[in-house]
Formats: sequence, structure tokens, C-alpha cells
Amino acid sequence: MTLNLPVLKQPLDIAVVAPSGAPLNETAVVRGLDLLRQQGFRVHSYYEPEHKYQRFGATDEVRVRQIHAAASDPQIRVVMALRGSYGFSRLLPYLDLDLLAQSGKIFTGYSDFTLMHQLLLQRGVCSIAGPMLCDDYTRDNPDEYTLKQFADCLSSSRHQVEFASDTVPELDVQGVLWGGNLAMLAHVVGTPYAAAPENGILFLEDIGEHPYRVERMLLQLHYAGILEKQKAILLGDFSGYRLAEHDNGYDFAAMLTYLRSLVRCPVLTGLPFGHIRERATLVVGSQARLTAKEGIASLVMCYQW
Repeated sequence: MTLNLPVLKQPLDIAVVAPSGAPLNETAVVRGLDLLRQQGFRVHSYYEPEHKYQRFGATDEVRVRQIHAAASDPQIRVVMALRGSYGFSRLLPYLDLDLLAQSGKIFTGYSDFTLMHQLLLQRGVCSIAGPMLCDDYTRDNPDEYTLKQFADCLSSSRHQVEFASDTVPELDVQGVLWGGNLAMLAHVVGTPYAAAPENGILFLEDIGEHPYRVERMLLQLHYAGILEKQKAILLGDFSGYRLAEHDNGYDFAAMLTYLRSLVRCPVLTGLPFGHIRERATLVVGSQARLTAKEGIASLVMCYQW
């Protein structure tokens, strides 16, 4: 397969840090770093294989040190997570939040990295729910759409995503775009590490969670008063689960019908975001406008890097 690699308009220095899980393939990491260089990045890798600890990219102390070092380096413009999985939760009490928020860096990642977006959103700083090194840059056939979305977003102050959605009324709303992995958002509700803008546009995704578990986490957000304060809810990919015979017709569609009966704001499906190959880049904290008509939705984000 020949990759039509989207290249940056101007070279940028990027740091790769390991805030969560360790990579599954060290050879692929080398390949991914090389692909970043081909895309126009000057790469600074803070990940060191010899520091892997248990399932994590390093010990908690070393992972915090990596993040702080990248945020403090005046050369770095973008800080990319190596991988998601699990581990960021352990770092929350030890991160210098003022350093991160005032660093001027553009942080990118998704899944477990949703917690970084939450921390920055608390302080009014935009970040990118977008690619990580693994697997976006390490797979044998990287997705051109995913890499182009990322390059376009970094090269502009306005970014747009269009997608087909299910039956929704004609819609035109504006608000702060925020969200990410549903499990991570539910995980920090009621803690000092949560951010939940009012009158926002909330996007959600998750992987390997049965619809009843998705419903339970959504109810946690609902009972906390978060869902009622949104202009719209966008659902990305929710896959990787298995239904059972005793579900007796209770599936994702049934859960979605129930959710829509609970909340007053529109709930749209089809957002190309989540644990999927072809993934949009979303700017958390951006001023966004969501429009929908005849089954086609458009999300326009405005921000300043």
C-alpha cells in the first residue's frame, strides 16, 4: 500500500511522551517516529524502552518527569502521547498543572489521554483529541484521513469535520467543544480533575463496553447534572463489545433510545472518532458550531494555537 502522506505546511518540533501504557511493539515505535519525521515533524522522543515498568511506559515518577520535561522544553511545539491504555490516572496528583497550562504546547492524544484534556480545559487551554504514536503512526498502513486531519488542524485556526448522522432534526448550535473517552470522563466526576463546561458540545466514545455499561456511565454524567447543561451530545464509535442472549433485545440502539428520552438536547451519532482507524481530529476547548440537516452534520472548530 502506498501512503499519500499529508505533510505539514511548516515543520514543527514534536515530543513523544509515555503518559500511560507501554508500546506492544518496539520496532513499530521506531517506524512511527520515522513517519512523524516524514510528515514534517522534528521529533524528540522522551520514551525510553529500558524504563518500561509493568504495563506502563515507565514508573509513575518517570512518566511525570517526561511530561514536565516536554512542557518545559522551549523547542517543543507539540506533545504527543505514545499510547493510551491505562496509567494517566496515577499521575494526576503529581502533575504541575500550571506548568502544563502555561507551557504553550499543543497536547495530542485520546482514550486515556482524555484526562489531560480535562486538566487543560479547566484552565481554558485548548488541546487536541487526536493521534497518538501507537497505533496511528506505527501500524503497517496508517490512515491518510487521520493523518491529514491532524496536519490540517495544526496548520490552521479553523478546523471542520463533516459526517453522516442518523435521523436528527435541523440543528444549529454553538458552544465549547469538549469530551473524549466516556469511561475517563465518568471516572473523574466529582473530583478536582473534572471539567464540564455548561452550554457545551459534548463528544463521547469508548471501546469494549457493553451498552448497559455505556448507559451506566452516561447516567453518572446525567445524575451529576452534566448532560442537561449541554447544547448537543455527539456519539463517536462504541464498538468491541458482545451482546448476550439474556440481553433480550437490549442493544446499543435501545440504550440510545433511552438516553434520548432522558435528555433535552439532541444526541447525534456517527462522529468519526474513537478507537478506530479513520478518526477525525477534534480541538477540545475550541469554540464550535454544530449544524445538521438532512442527515449530514458539520462541526466547525475555531481556536488559536
